[in-house]
Amino acid sequence: MSHELPQLPYALDALEPHISKQTLEFHYGKHHNAYVTNLNKLIEGTELADKSLEEVACAVSGDDSKAGIFNNAAQVLNHTFYWKSMKPGGGGEPSGALLEKINASFGSYDEFKTAFATAGATQFGSGWAWLVQEGDALKVVKTANAQMPSHGQTPLMVMDVWEHAYYLDFQNRRPDYIQTFLNSLVNWDFAAANLK
Repeated sequence: MSHELPQLPYALDALEPHISKQTLEFHYGKHHNAYVTNLNKLIEGTELADKSLEEVACAVSGDDSKAGIFNNAAQVLNHTFYWKSMKPGGGGEPSGALLEKINASFGSYDEFKTAFATAGATQFGSGWAWLVQEGDALKVVKTANAQMPSHGQTPLMVMDVWEHAYYLDFQNRRPDYIQTFLNSLVNWDFAAANLK
């Protein structure tokens, strides 16, 4: 089974003016596509060749001799989840059960925003800021490089804080990108659908 680059859930220019078509051409068309291409080369002819992305990532997680396979598989998964975590006309405050869980877990939506923005801004180097569900509570976690949330944590949405996610549009202003993500891009419908 050869893995393929999944379709974006919107057009390349659909997130403008917040994220440019040029950024998506590079981020999705080159970076995400390269992870798919590299993964297929790394697993071709191995016992992993017929496994799903999730099975591949789980099978090699923590095995330093297969770090390249993990990194590429996890980055395909993480980026696919990231594209779904945004939508044109997104952002603002969620509603319903998700907002209730956010208020119960963080005290208020504003306190969640502060925690999420802090996680994204303080992730040194490359990585991700996640909203996850752990049991009945929601948490903000950050992961480095290709890492994903821990077992027992269900991802609800994610923000990419690798520089290639924002540098063409925001240069070195990661905090501005984070606020734009929360105010204008985050897909709360997707996050709510991931609630257990």
